[in-house]
Amino acid sequence: MKNLLFISISILILFNACKKESFITSPDAQVSLSDEELKFDTVFTTTGSITQSFKIINENDQKLRLSSIKLMGGNSSYFKINADGFVGPEVSNIEIEANDSVYVFVSVSINQNAANIPFIVEDSIQINYNGTTKQVNLEAWGQNAHFYRDKEITVNEIWNNDLPYVILGSLTIDPNKKLTINKGCRIYVHADAPIIVDGTLEVNGAKDTIDRVQFRGDRLDEPYNDFPGGWPGIYFRSTSKDNVFNYAVIKNAYQALAVLDLSTNPKLTLNECIIDNAYDAGIIAVNSSIRARNCLISNCGQNVVLAKGGDYQFTHCTVATFSNNYILHRDPVLYVSNYVLVNNVPDAKALTAVFRNCIFWGQDGTVEDEVVVTKSGTTAFNVNF
Repeated sequence: MKNLLFISISILILFNACKKESFITSPDAQVSLSDEELKFDTVFTTTGSITQSFKIINENDQKLRLSSIKLMGGNSSYFKINADGFVGPEVSNIEIEANDSVYVFVSVSINQNAANIPFIVEDSIQINYNGTTKQVNLEAWGQNAHFYRDKEITVNEIWNNDLPYVILGSLTIDPNKKLTINKGCRIYVHADAPIIVDGTLEVNGAKDTIDRVQFRGDRLDEPYNDFPGGWPGIYFRSTSKDNVFNYAVIKNAYQALAVLDLSTNPKLTLNECIIDNAYDAGIIAVNSSIRARNCLISNCGQNVVLAKGGDYQFTHCTVATFSNNYILHRDPVLYVSNYVLVNNVPDAKALTAVFRNCIFWGQDGTVEDEVVVTKSGTTAFNVNF
């Protein structure tokens, strides 16, 4: 009797093992896709996209063999696939364990063409098993652009709104040279690409949203399009002078505007500008000179920092921060000081700062005083609200 029971159990185990190892061959096998369409946000030509993915899920109690996963555009497609570690455009005989899944990774790289406006590219991935076909549609918007890597402005130059401008490496404006950026231009800056102004930067945006000049990072895909610190920022160094920004939008930088040292006229004039979502500071100035009118500086690590003196006038400006998923509001929205510490010793300069009809506001943070003004030494000190 014991021998008979042992044989029965052995047969049952063997049967179950064979069942798990067998492949389901029915065309009605339960297979699902985590996504039936992948859409890529605007992809600049020649630069390539992020990688997206979807899962092919075997919902059966038996293994499933995919006869093929095929990129329908083949080798000429703008898209590339990698299925379960195998590179396309076609991958065959992929096995999926019972109640398991495999990933398919998709990226896109678009060649440059003559179009000035964004254009759409499409393809699809066909998944075949047991005589059944499923499909995932692919869609991406391509955008031609002016691409500049480690560009140096050595003669006066004008940028017009024909194509976006993508900055890689850095952009430097030499002393006594001027870059003029006209209305509607869009400047997309890579994560390693500071804009360094040793000469003059003039931004001529206009009131309508479409005519504003925009500076932002070059990652347009979610969630990166909203990340602060996506690019370094714009740095006005000692020899820079006579910089004017009209109707500019500066978003998602590390330090949006950093202004160093004085010049004969205001080193930087801001009219109707928006500075938003800078990780460290919206405006940071060290012994410099700024005129700002009707500007919004919002949701930055430190909105406005004016240190070691200087000459500043802010009129009808709103400076506000609310804690969010990316930036904790833990610093005053306005910090004004006539000194910095050098080896723990105050280095003070004359300071004049006037704030006319401005709003300073912070919320949902750990800050007690949203406006902090500090003084050291006997240098001229004039701060008025």
